[in-house]
Amino acid sequence: MTRPTPETLAHSARRARTAAEPASDADHTPAPRSGAVPATPAGGGRAVPDGAAATVRPVAPAQVSGAGSLVRSLEALGVEVVFGIPGGAILPAYDPLYDSSVRHILVRHEQGAGHAATGYAQATGRVGVCIATSGPGATNLVTPIADAYMDSVAMVAITGQVARPSIGTDAFQEADIQGITLPITKHNFLVQTPEEIPQVLAEAFHLASTGRPGPVLVDIPKDVLQAPTTFAWPPALDLPGYRPTLHPHGKQIREAARLISGARRPVLYVGGGVLKAGATEGLRKLAELTGIPVVTTLMALGAFPDSHRQHLGMPGMHGTVAAVYGLQKSDLIVALGARFDDRVTGKLDSFAPDATVVHADIDPAEIGKNRHADVPIVGDAKHVIDELIAAVTTERNAGRRADLGDWWTQLDDLRERYPLGYEEPSDGTLSPQYVIKRLGEIAGPDAIYVAGVGQHQMWASQFISYEKPGTWLNSGGLGTMGYAVPAAMGAKVGRPDTVVWAVDGDGCFQMTNQELATCALEGIPVKIAVINNGNLGMVRQWQTLFYGERYSNTELGTHKHRIPDFVKLAEALGCVGLRCETAEDVDKTIEAAMAITDAPVVIDFTVGKDAMVWPMVAAGTSNDEIMFARGVRPAFDEDEI
Repeated sequence: MTRPTPETLAHSARRARTAAEPASDADHTPAPRSGAVPATPAGGGRAVPDGAAATVRPVAPAQVSGAGSLVRSLEALGVEVVFGIPGGAILPAYDPLYDSSVRHILVRHEQGAGHAATGYAQATGRVGVCIATSGPGATNLVTPIADAYMDSVAMVAITGQVARPSIGTDAFQEADIQGITLPITKHNFLVQTPEEIPQVLAEAFHLASTGRPGPVLVDIPKDVLQAPTTFAWPPALDLPGYRPTLHPHGKQIREAARLISGARRPVLYVGGGVLKAGATEGLRKLAELTGIPVVTTLMALGAFPDSHRQHLGMPGMHGTVAAVYGLQKSDLIVALGARFDDRVTGKLDSFAPDATVVHADIDPAEIGKNRHADVPIVGDAKHVIDELIAAVTTERNAGRRADLGDWWTQLDDLRERYPLGYEEPSDGTLSPQYVIKRLGEIAGPDAIYVAGVGQHQMWASQFISYEKPGTWLNSGGLGTMGYAVPAAMGAKVGRPDTVVWAVDGDGCFQMTNQELATCALEGIPVKIAVINNGNLGMVRQWQTLFYGERYSNTELGTHKHRIPDFVKLAEALGCVGLRCETAEDVDKTIEAAMAITDAPVVIDFTVGKDAMVWPMVAAGTSNDEIMFARGVRPAFDEDEI
């Protein structure tokens, strides 16, 4: 095929591209969060570091429309890029956007806009922004908003609304998007007057990026966008009662340090909050100071190096045997920015029955929600960890330290007997685990890996080594099929000098692959590895294990009929299409994709349909019932623990 060249694509990119370059690759660590409401919001939508002042350039008052005020507010907030689609109600905003320094990326579906904003936010630590029109445009954002809410991602969704006199009349393309998203947003606004637009935008960005991050919706009626107003910056923020607690209570920290110093079987249970807080360096110091084993959840991969000797791996339904049993048999769990979700705990009433729990989280609503916390600590993970380091050091200086020798002997034995691995398919087909393992080894630890949801997601979490924060993006809480392609697009926009691979399934890929047209036209050279097993793989695995191999409606036809042909589809969308069907071709196919830097690449890895994800804790069962492989239960001497 003939690939689009940068020259032929240039006309379709926003003119502001060179005037407002995306964040550099070095600027990808999430900014520390602030709980105090600053007089002015942070530039670029970042949270203001605790104790630091925001750098905000005042803007002289100017007569503009409400739409002009919206666009100028985005510029003043330092927004570099927004993802969206115009429509009737939001159309007034697109006119001043035409001349703006803010780059607009025209997506093919609003769901793509939302996931792209999420991927951008997760990869850069900045606020992701998406725009949609009223009615179906806004409701198409519901899934990515819910996804961002479950995974605590800083996102601002701006939607058009029908004119104020038409609200409540069932007007054309009217939907109460504020009411619809009330349970899945950190906060949302229905703007009533053009004068309040700067304040609402500033508050939305502050709410999205501080405390526990999350999505904020701003709904603006069309007549508000059209009305004249005076724009001035900065606005005053008015958020009474919003004061996230950053610094933990000293008494609780000292009690946690005392428990750490006396525990025989402790585990550091690390969640995504550690990444959100930019606390990964402190985590490593705390782990090495105490010698405690570390488990990182699906949302926390990269927070602690996979290669570190103290890392037991990922806990939960498809976690390592050592991580699952480490938590299950612990006498002390120190949970940092984690929420004791069902995929980690298994059957809740049987989870870690002998463990005392120290639970630290920025969100007090999470503490004690699923598991009682013996020592509750409300605070930002970075401050909690830093203060724990100081308190544990004091304990050690006083001669109080735990002897973890026996604990490590038992855990090391488990790691040796039950390592992550896989069996080659008996029918000679290509192993999906091998493909993903080689992808991680060839692309390396500096690449960003974005996964869809299903078997390929679990294999990507297991067989790629995550050594650095911000290199693993996925839909963890909501489990959204279709997340990977648009999220990879957003990540690549945010970190253009970084190689970005989406690891997708043939089912997920068919939900949002139209955004590859966006990537081709906008010059966003993402790389997509489609793990094509011809089925909805994870559902098929459950049908194999729990439904007597009755494969009801899980075959997709991408093997038997090659519909669609992913190579031809990729080419039709302006991408390079490649196919790999044998182990001998895996390396050279990946290397060929790595060599292409001026267009998106799609590889159809045609793999066997019967591969399964192991280990596995079946839904609703205890972690004690973990299976290492089909029909293989780990042999574990309870008396040793």
